[in-house]
Amino acid sequence: MKRKTIITAAVTGAWPKKENNPNVPMTPSEIADDVYACWKAGAAIAHLHMRDENGNGTMNTEKFRETVNLIRTRYPECDIILNLTTSGDINADDAIRMAHIKELKPEMASYDCGSMNWLHSGVFLNTPPFLEECGYLFQETNTKPEIEAFDPGMIANAAYYLKKGVLKAPLHFQFCMGCANGIPGNMKNLLFMKETMDALCPGSTWSCFGVGHSALEMLYGAVALGGHIRVGMEDNVMYAKGVLAESNAQFVERAARVIREYGNEVATPADAREILGLIEK
Repeated sequence: MKRKTIITAAVTGAWPKKENNPNVPMTPSEIADDVYACWKAGAAIAHLHMRDENGNGTMNTEKFRETVNLIRTRYPECDIILNLTTSGDINADDAIRMAHIKELKPEMASYDCGSMNWLHSGVFLNTPPFLEECGYLFQETNTKPEIEAFDPGMIANAAYYLKKGVLKAPLHFQFCMGCANGIPGNMKNLLFMKETMDALCPGSTWSCFGVGHSALEMLYGAVALGGHIRVGMEDNVMYAKGVLAESNAQFVERAARVIREYGNEVATPADAREILGLIEK
């Protein structure tokens, strides 16, 4: 049996705008079309952020609702897993960050397991009360937390919340490599993150992405180490040095080629649901 590798497409994020790359999807309609293209290219999961009318990140529940409805009604054959962010605006309060989870009850959502300085410009705040409330909410809505770990301390934090019952095993991690103020993206650090997870949270699954110049090293590294991979314009607007990405599907297509060349299979959404233990809704 070939190993199945999950591709997550992070299609827009909260930062890049059209001036950074004209192909970044911004509106609910653009995001829905982009998610469908990524699904056809091999993505099993779509990680979704929303943008306001000025192109800035927003946690507006109506934007999430509109986008999710467009994906499901415009493309009824698309069975991609939707993973909604809880951190699309560092100025949003805790209630706003969870409102769309309470209403939409997505299969997955991000769970940023600690606070950090963000891009040398602000504080990305994930307080203990927020993490506890968010963890229990995910249990109520049968939403699988994707534990975003920007450094090994956030893995240790997840282990604490697992022991406390805020999180339930098996956990699923997203190693965020190469972000400003987070752990640098290289193979030595990726292996360290995996070993830390294996020691503190045995039986967990994991994925990773690399920002900027570390993107390909993390892509190849994740496949080689038995993990899963995230790609997309949230993390990189450049497909190669000096070359703007034509689409998010272009990133997915490359990831799929790497996975197949290594001898693995690209996981379908059904495969990903089985691997991650998602609860049917």
